[in-house]
Amino acid sequence: MFIVLLKYVKPLSVVDDFIQEHVDFLDKHYKKGDFIFSGRRDPRIGGVILVNSNDENAVKEIIKEDPFYKNQVADYELIKFSPTKYDDKFSPFINS
Repeated sequence: MFIVLLKYVKPLSVVDDFIQEHVDFLDKHYKKGDFIFSGRRDPRIGGVILVNSNDENAVKEIIKEDPFYKNQVADYELIKFSPTKYDDKFSPFINS
């Protein structure tokens, strides 16, 4: 899995210009089973996405579709990890 950390590099007024397109991007990848969760960072300096993939190149290709990426609104940090301890409710994501 990958944790994707987004950090805005443009003012929130610019972020808000692309927020609906970003939500549409998220929805597309939830439907495909790529994303497990996402949300804003607090304070609102960016976001976090948990991606259900072991392929870094595939995650990078997904990110390239994000309107925030296309319009240089955010920087992205990818953190690959392997969950070894988790709540039983999370197991469908581990065993898929």
